[in-house]
Amino acid sequence: MAHFIWESQAWPQFKWNSETLLTPLGLARQSQGRILGLIEFFNLERQADVLTEEAVTTAAIEGEQLNRDRVRSYVAKRLGLPAAGLPESQLQTDGLVEMLLDATRNYEQPMTAARLKSWQAALFPTGYSGLRKIATGNWRRGPMEVVSGPVGKEVSHYQAPPPDRVSPMMKEFLGWFASSAAEDGLIRAAVAHFWFVSIHPFDDGNGRIARALTDMALAQDEKTDCRMYSMSAQIGADRKDYYEILEKTQKGSGDITGWVAWFLSCLDRAIRRSEGEVRKAMEKARMWQEMAGYSLNERQKKVINKLFEAGAGFEGGLTTRKYVGMTRTSRETAKRDIADLVRKGILTELCPQAAVIFLSPRQGSGQDYTLVM
Repeated sequence: MAHFIWESQAWPQFKWNSETLLTPLGLARQSQGRILGLIEFFNLERQADVLTEEAVTTAAIEGEQLNRDRVRSYVAKRLGLPAAGLPESQLQTDGLVEMLLDATRNYEQPMTAARLKSWQAALFPTGYSGLRKIATGNWRRGPMEVVSGPVGKEVSHYQAPPPDRVSPMMKEFLGWFASSAAEDGLIRAAVAHFWFVSIHPFDDGNGRIARALTDMALAQDEKTDCRMYSMSAQIGADRKDYYEILEKTQKGSGDITGWVAWFLSCLDRAIRRSEGEVRKAMEKARMWQEMAGYSLNERQKKVINKLFEAGAGFEGGLTTRKYVGMTRTSRETAKRDIADLVRKGILTELCPQAAVIFLSPRQGSGQDYTLVM
């Protein structure tokens, strides 16, 4: 029996159990439909947030920690948003963001070997991965093994195909990617991700490129260049399970049902997470619209925003002491601000009959308030 999937005679004729995938595929499609219905609320600011999260987390999965503010700085510039107060970006940050933008903004353009190689070169503008000189803008010329653990106690998880097989394997992969548009788009994205990382065609950057390729396949399915959710962020949150299911499937004989089912569930979670954040933002916007006629100072606005963001997690409601801590103002000013908010009906004293969104006050906590919605 073949040790790795690419050694199987069935490679790359993957198979999966369609009946097993009916439920995870249906759930992912439902979530996808809901978030596509919210696309009008994905302004450039929200798209910039998603893109920043995608860049930071896709790098973090590979153990590279990027400065979020530097990433946001370059994203803002590329999307034409204000970047005042943000630090200058860095070369590796710029290349990563460019790759992610190209994957979705130019999803209709064909995927070619040259395009993939340009993505990888953009990730490593100095030609180095850390202190190691690597081949950039070309397929790897040496063996590739995925290992973990300290030096001397490494654990081998996967050995990629030998370098002389990379070019013909990638030619076959790219041919399939160009001709598979008629297949179910979500399953196609799962297969593309798995197939690419199993070849591992580059010296470094394979995981980041695989996730960008996944974004492109999903954009082709959704027929939109609007970034509405971060698949990388969800993979990062489920990192342990991600590597486990990859390793298990890569040591199989060609049945990738388990991988595809995991991928679809991960996609569903990614979309639901973003959908929750968008709906919360919509509620926040509605709240401020309803309070547009009130004259509020900056301290009061800051506290209301914090109360809204905390939701039911704001333990014990709002106290004068907490108000002072949030606004760095005096106790007397805090009392006046709170009294003004109560008088305007924005805050109310907590009581069992109140229609509120925050937790009840703790016993003996003094005068507590909560936001009325």
